[in-house]
Amino acid sequence: MKEILKALLIDALDKLKTEGVLKNDLNADELSAKIRLDHTKNQDHGDFASNISLMLAKPAGLIPRELAQQIIDAIPEHSAVKKVEIAGPGFINFFLDSASQYAVIKTILEQKENFGRSKVGKGKKIQIEFVSANPTGPLHVGHGRGAAFGASLANIMAASGYNVSREYYVNDAGRQMNILATSIWLRYLTLAGETIVFPSNGYKGDYVINIAQQLFQTHGENLRHSWSTVIANILADENPDKPDEGDKEAHIDGLIEKAKDLLKEGYDIVFKTGLNSILDDIKNDLEAFGADFDEWFSEKSLDSKGHIEKALKKLDTAGYLFEQNGAIWFRSTDFGDDKDRVVKRDNGQTTYFASDIAYHMNKFDRGFDQVIDVWGSDHHGYIARVKASLQALGYNPEKLEIQLVQFAILYRGTERVQMSTRSGSFVTLRELREEVGKDAARYFYVARKADQHMDFDLELAKSETKDNPVYYIQYAHARVCSMTRKCREENPGWHNFINPDNLPALNLEHLVEAPEQAIAQQLSRYPTLLEKAAVNHEPHVIAHYLKELAADYHAYYNAHKVLVEEPELRNARVALSMAVKQVIANGLHLLGVSAPDSM
Repeated sequence: MKEILKALLIDALDKLKTEGVLKNDLNADELSAKIRLDHTKNQDHGDFASNISLMLAKPAGLIPRELAQQIIDAIPEHSAVKKVEIAGPGFINFFLDSASQYAVIKTILEQKENFGRSKVGKGKKIQIEFVSANPTGPLHVGHGRGAAFGASLANIMAASGYNVSREYYVNDAGRQMNILATSIWLRYLTLAGETIVFPSNGYKGDYVINIAQQLFQTHGENLRHSWSTVIANILADENPDKPDEGDKEAHIDGLIEKAKDLLKEGYDIVFKTGLNSILDDIKNDLEAFGADFDEWFSEKSLDSKGHIEKALKKLDTAGYLFEQNGAIWFRSTDFGDDKDRVVKRDNGQTTYFASDIAYHMNKFDRGFDQVIDVWGSDHHGYIARVKASLQALGYNPEKLEIQLVQFAILYRGTERVQMSTRSGSFVTLRELREEVGKDAARYFYVARKADQHMDFDLELAKSETKDNPVYYIQYAHARVCSMTRKCREENPGWHNFINPDNLPALNLEHLVEAPEQAIAQQLSRYPTLLEKAAVNHEPHVIAHYLKELAADYHAYYNAHKVLVEEPELRNARVALSMAVKQVIANGLHLLGVSAPDSM
């Protein structure tokens, strides 16, 4: 319907161009791009409204209401449009006739799962990188929100005509992975019979012990060294006389170097055992959560394939690197960052930031038109430096969008659950999924805008009441399924009326109740809102819409009998119900939530 109204407006504007009211330099594509048609919030103001007269009034030398009237006078007659009025400062409001209002029902029943899909993305290549948690432990509930947001956004954009690639950046290099490997080895030594003192800043979770057991079962005592040999010449873990001198960090770093020195090739065995075990667990967890990836990109490959040196050489050639105190720095202040950043330490090792530079250069070298990084809100400070590096490398930094996601805070009753990967005291994403279910977790995570604070209410997520939005939405879908099953039982052959060949004969003019009109209008909003969610990267728009649609349908169903005796009215109401069911299923699918046939 929006396309029909847009065409009518373009015809009117072309006529005004011919009459000299509007400039002649506006072609059809430019006019089409300027025209906005939005669903009205109040049906007293019609079904659709456009602000085109407000946009074009100034160059036309007219006040908006005067131009709006001329546009209305120039709009060709159309059977779908009952009347057109001016509202407020110059909005043009369209009132549709009842037959046109209900045409969306037949469209939905014809298009089914394709209803709402569009080509607004025009095939643009989009990469969405999300989750990318360090493989140093299982995913916890804090990671779940980024996973749900990224997966839902990817689905929504793919349904809107974008060519989407989903990627997980595996941080399989660097200090944290070495701390993990050393933690595993130390637990292994305990299993091998050594009495050790475990470092206070090692990884302490039960999963570390489980990996150490795998290591011991596979390699026996081949990786064993005495604790006295391991600890020799290593600083104490804690020094009460010098609490602020970083003794804990020096201690763990010393243990890492000793592990590498003693184990030689064996260290790589420990490292890979830990990495592969945890990464396999993360992959299984995300798959069960409905978050799929096209690419698992290894941070290590940036170094092994020369991407880091390539990026640094390019920056150096452009004059954006300098040496100071033995380290190599990037002049990020030249591009608005608050300070310059080290890319290579005085010991010759490159920094995490150097890897980030190379990784993002690699992304754009792969030909993506836009890159979307989904980061935790604690990474806000990294945005300026990464965009600065892209600009220095000659890429357009505006093609990188950072979506910051606030970590969800989990509550059990009134008690907040603390989470720490190293201490092992955390609630895993798997535990959350097992307790409240994948559907509730996926919906709750995206129900709020990603950058807004979120408290995850476990009790609400598990409840089977209308206060639980995901239950209420799914119940609307199941309710229609139950009703149509009953209709088939009572009226053999009834289902034939919704076959594509029979839809033209379906008489929807029997739908005269105000709630029926309101639901039809809600249904017609879905394609527009799906485009909005895709273009603005806002999955929560779909979550809110489904909640409103379900509420409207439940209220209608409770107040009006659907399976009435009069066949044509019954068929019209069932068709309306089935359209609601289809749109709910379509929307839930994009959010990674199931649409059950019974509850």
